[in-house]
Amino acid sequence: MLHINDITYRIGDRLLFEQATVSIPPGHKVGLVGQNGAGKSTLLKMILKEIGPESGEVKVRPSAFIGHVGQEAPGGPESLLETVLLSNKELTKLNAEAETATDPERIAEIHIRLADIGAHTAESRAAIILSGLGFDDEAQRRPCSSYSGGWRMRVALACVLFNQPDLLLLDEPTNYLDLEGVIWLENFLRTYPYTVVIVSHDRDLLNKAVTHIIHLENLKLNSYTGGYDRFEELRRQKLEQQMALKTKQEAERKHIQSFVDRFKAKASKAKQAQSRVKALERMKPIVTMMEAHTIPFRFPKPDPLSSPLIALENVSVGYAENKPVLKNLDLRLDMDDRIGLLGANGNGKSTFAKLLAGKLAPLDGRISKPRTLGVGYFAQHQLDELNPKYTPLDVMKNLMPDAIESKVRACLGGFGFGIDKADRPIESLSGGEKARLMFAVATFHKPQILLLDEPTNHLDVDSREALAHAINEYDGAVILISHDRHLVSACVDNLWIVDSGDVKPFDGDLDDYKTYLLRERSGNKAEKQKRPSVDKKTERKNAAEARKKLAPLKKQVQDAEAKVTKLMGLKARFDEALADASLYDQGRENEVADITKKAGELDELIEAAELKWLELEEKYVSEQAKAQG
Repeated sequence: MLHINDITYRIGDRLLFEQATVSIPPGHKVGLVGQNGAGKSTLLKMILKEIGPESGEVKVRPSAFIGHVGQEAPGGPESLLETVLLSNKELTKLNAEAETATDPERIAEIHIRLADIGAHTAESRAAIILSGLGFDDEAQRRPCSSYSGGWRMRVALACVLFNQPDLLLLDEPTNYLDLEGVIWLENFLRTYPYTVVIVSHDRDLLNKAVTHIIHLENLKLNSYTGGYDRFEELRRQKLEQQMALKTKQEAERKHIQSFVDRFKAKASKAKQAQSRVKALERMKPIVTMMEAHTIPFRFPKPDPLSSPLIALENVSVGYAENKPVLKNLDLRLDMDDRIGLLGANGNGKSTFAKLLAGKLAPLDGRISKPRTLGVGYFAQHQLDELNPKYTPLDVMKNLMPDAIESKVRACLGGFGFGIDKADRPIESLSGGEKARLMFAVATFHKPQILLLDEPTNHLDVDSREALAHAINEYDGAVILISHDRHLVSACVDNLWIVDSGDVKPFDGDLDDYKTYLLRERSGNKAEKQKRPSVDKKTERKNAAEARKKLAPLKKQVQDAEAKVTKLMGLKARFDEALADASLYDQGRENEVADITKKAGELDELIEAAELKWLELEEKYVSEQAKAQG
């Protein structure tokens, strides 16, 4: 499907790729990873032929249809559903021609082709995709132009997914999705029948939706079989092996050099010494993969306060009188609370965060909190509010007007702003660097509460891991709004759901929430609301009985998944064999034919195994929903 052969490319005097090579066979789902600025988005532009390499080539199968989300989001007067349907040019053209065609043969051709491309199910497929990305039936009927940029980017993604390209390119698609949308996209990509290349820093997505990882590092492209955790393990082993080889070689070089130094002046040993000098010259130093250094986050230790830090009594909040977004809130937040806010975008998560941060006053009710309470608030919109002409040093000086410059610089240094970056205009900083600056500002006054609204959008995987460590070491309360499930799982103890104008605790973890979402979207919401209340003891007993009843089916799902994983591992071996140029040497034609045949047979087995797995998983989720509903 895609062959990248010996490409070299630079931006200005900065080299991004040097003779980099990788191959992606049809049907592979690939996660493209690497540090921010390594060149991942640049590579996608090369695949799209928007730019070309200095040398080498990027080849896509000539007949392949490539799909990607452009920078311009749709915004016309058409409804969302119409926008998605109109994005399929062939479908639109054939439907229009079907209205005017008079030639019987042409009419037959049109209807055969419409049947081939699934025209009769097009509207339902478009509606399912839009629903998965957060648009209910009413929202799908509204004009596209009535939505903000972030929501219209979701529509752009829906258009690309609806068209089912042979090669689907996605560049950080989760940045404009909520957790619910990310969970849906993960399931969609897992069953997508064609080739996918996705640039993402979402560890869970890279573990569950892709079959291979391509790592952009040291100007090269290195391919690994499996998800992100498997890639990390294999790369760590590779680092350890190379370091061991390098240590062994250095010891050998030292031994040879010692012999040369001792005997090069002795006539009787001159010949042997000269021979060892030549051996040293031939001994190429082993270049080790360097573990990229990630700057840690360091949040200052807050002064403890007695609980509750914040208590809400019958509070309503919104942006206009008599139009509350959230109402009748009775909640409290203590010093040791770690809470993840869940709920679809638009339900009020950010509104709730603004209420706790004091950015919004309550419309009704009472808020109690200590007079000395400090709240650190991080939100994505704050990045756009930074003065682009200021430097990080200017920003920090405003917070430390009486401090000497060396102390200001020391504070910035703790967030990764050395001399080279502290004096640069903010407009020249990367998204990740701007995010680090906002963390420095939000935590400067040692707050007892940290409110983090989508803090990871501009952070790479390693920086997200560093952020998780910092949150876990922080001594205050944390409210986290994030679509990054790994961060939520690693950092929060309790989940609160924001839905239908309310904020309430959720009894379960993220896996339970995923099941809850599937149940809600499968139409069981009304049944759930009608369910008579039961006491906690009976509820736990019912849950235990349901788990026992579902255990055999769960085992079948796990076995089916293991079978797919095993088959994918076998397929990877055949792919590696077929990618070996020496296989195509003269005289190995029969071997090529045999491997190609077996690879094709394995593809059929994988497809059957995946279908079986998905059928069992859908059955399991359905039975689980019935048991809980």
